[in-house]
Amino acid sequence: MIAHEAATPAAEHGAAPTEAAFRAVYGAAPAGIWAAPGRVNLIGEHTDYNDGFVMPLALPHTTIAAVTPRTDGVLRLHSGNAEGGIVELHTDTLRPAPMDTAAGSRAAPDGRWAAYPAGVVWAMREAGLPVGGADLHVDSTVPTGAGLSSSAALEVVTALALNDLYALGLTPQRLAQLAQRAENAFVGVPCGIMDQTAAACCTAGHALFLDTRDLRSRQVPFDVAAQGLRLLVVDTRVKHDLGDGAYAERRTGCERGARALGVPALRDVPHAQLADALVALTDTPDAPDTRALVRHIVTENHRVEEVVAHLDAGDIRAIGPLLTAGHASLRDDFAISCAELDLAVDTALAAGAVGARMTGGGFGGSAIVLVDEAAADTVSAAVTAAFAAAGHAAPRIFTAVPGPGARRLA
Repeated sequence: MIAHEAATPAAEHGAAPTEAAFRAVYGAAPAGIWAAPGRVNLIGEHTDYNDGFVMPLALPHTTIAAVTPRTDGVLRLHSGNAEGGIVELHTDTLRPAPMDTAAGSRAAPDGRWAAYPAGVVWAMREAGLPVGGADLHVDSTVPTGAGLSSSAALEVVTALALNDLYALGLTPQRLAQLAQRAENAFVGVPCGIMDQTAAACCTAGHALFLDTRDLRSRQVPFDVAAQGLRLLVVDTRVKHDLGDGAYAERRTGCERGARALGVPALRDVPHAQLADALVALTDTPDAPDTRALVRHIVTENHRVEEVVAHLDAGDIRAIGPLLTAGHASLRDDFAISCAELDLAVDTALAAGAVGARMTGGGFGGSAIVLVDEAAADTVSAAVTAAFAAAGHAAPRIFTAVPGPGARRLA
């Protein structure tokens, strides 16, 4: 039998140790402790920056921050998950690092991880909010580079802590926007709004149906256990970096397709008119993938709507084929899968999974597998054996249980 990793809620797995670590680093107790979750996206991949539909759910894996405000404008950052000591900055001199054109991202001189909380402080101050300095220590159980939005969890927990400490009165939706601004403009990753909104707004036991154009959202019940199912996350342990340029290339290609079709965003291409839209597009040697990118976004938006309809009808099992179709689209049209992700999906399906697909930005990271509870161990064992036979590192497999969004713990 394969032992599935337990996903322990942050309130039971980190508040006290994080407070103790803060004391050890800074020599005093923090003013408070906050948590924000990683997320797994059930369906709706790369649709968020096309004004489309997404459906994430929060994981019990969290980033926990112990924070105290400062009055001198000094920002001190420390992580229990990163090597090195305290990163010390000053709020008045925070600036986005210069763009590394070769890498397609900004090279944060003080360590990549520190750019995320520093970027949140910068984004808040740039928005005119009265945010000063802070001492911050973070610990995280969200796997990095696994497509589970560890960066968004770090951004949102920082934003929530500063919102409380400086009595800003911002809504979770506004915190998500500021966190996205930090990642886009300070870190240099052109992500959409989904990850930050999931970290800020999800609720336990639900998936979040989000319209990324106007940020309208609805909590949709997602109790897989009640229907004798389990949602597995297969972390391939293939690290991805969305700042390496490939993500930006896909976004640019989608924007190119929208311009060619004369619409504000690919969200505005109706699924029923997809065939006509593809005929109207012309691939060129400089842009050979426009049709494929457009096809993925339009069909993926339609899949999100179909998944919502099945969940509203109380039929979780029916979403399995839609997950699998989504993977094929991401693999073939969007070209962001990899050998390990394909192996995880194909093996899980062959072993009896109801549906499976890669999740997250792509180029590595994780897959999700919807499986009957009775078959979960069999499917997990098959995936693990397939990875071993292929010479890959053993995957990390755990059960995804929809958890709460960002909140104060103490």
